[in-house]
Amino acid sequence: MAEGSEDRGGHQTLPHPWPYLEEVFEIVGSKNDSWCMRCKLCQPKNHVLSAFKNSPSNLKKHIERKHPNHLGRYKTLTANSQKRKPGADAAADEGPPPKQAKLWETRRVSQASVDKEVLHFIIQGLHPPNLVEQQGFVDLVHHLQPNINVMSRNTVVNKVEKVALEMKINLKTCGIEFIATTTDCWTAYRRGFLGVTAHWIDPQTMKRCCAALACKQLKGSHSFSALASALNEIHTEFNIRDKITRTTTDNGSNFLKAFRLYGQTNENINNPAPTAASGEEDDDGGEDENNEDQDSVEFVEAGAILDEDDCLEYQLPKHHRCACHLLNLVATVDVEEANVSTVYKRVSRSTFSKCWSL
Repeated sequence: MAEGSEDRGGHQTLPHPWPYLEEVFEIVGSKNDSWCMRCKLCQPKNHVLSAFKNSPSNLKKHIERKHPNHLGRYKTLTANSQKRKPGADAAADEGPPPKQAKLWETRRVSQASVDKEVLHFIIQGLHPPNLVEQQGFVDLVHHLQPNINVMSRNTVVNKVEKVALEMKINLKTCGIEFIATTTDCWTAYRRGFLGVTAHWIDPQTMKRCCAALACKQLKGSHSFSALASALNEIHTEFNIRDKITRTTTDNGSNFLKAFRLYGQTNENINNPAPTAASGEEDDDGGEDENNEDQDSVEFVEAGAILDEDDCLEYQLPKHHRCACHLLNLVATVDVEEANVSTVYKRVSRSTFSKCWSL
């Protein structure tokens, strides 16, 4: 039973669920989901009827059956209650609450914000641009926002290129002095690709940051010269060639040769040229030999010398082998070779022992 006040006799009285009907019905109690109401129009007869707590429809039916001449009065009381501001009692009279409002009825989303979220979804998920033209995706967007138009494939491509250009500009102007890069090449659908990522520490917040610099297609074989040319082009495009401290790759022979020839190493420091003092320590015939060298000068074409590969065509940073790839090779290839060699040794020893016994 609901909480109520006490009368002078100490009996607890319940609050009327529909105060506008107090002159017709009075509450006498409650049972489960119903109120027990006494009809005042039936007095002196004590007629108690039940009404659901969320609707007084049973009370109206009682008036229509037993007191039809008071039906107009009942409707007037009900109409006056609806004109007042709805409260707890009016809400109970109105029945169950309305259905939940739909998303587009409560919040309007602009076209620009939807385009931004769709573009973010495509970029982060690496989805193809033609996703926006698939009927299922279009129906999903229209179901959430009926008044929103879905971008076309060409619009998505243009926006992705614009975002990529803005990212390049931001990376070029970020002012980072030291950068570490990683690169890898792979083949998919008979096409070769090269991916490069950059990693650095923000000097202001000391947080690790990263960015994808490129994912470009490699035409032809993945030779060391093709990899060196593509990496040098990417580093030059972002103006980070002098900022890269290390480049981490796997242990592929093409990467190893590319960085061995074009990468920065301590062995690339040229030996100092001999000084004049060392020339004076030659034997007495040094002056005649110099004269002979001057007389036998050979002229060669300068273009042939410039065309020669002096390992300065591409400039790559210092190389660092991936430790995870090394451990993977040890756990797969090396272990397998070790097992094969052990079995071979065992077979050889058993064969030798049999031959010796014969």
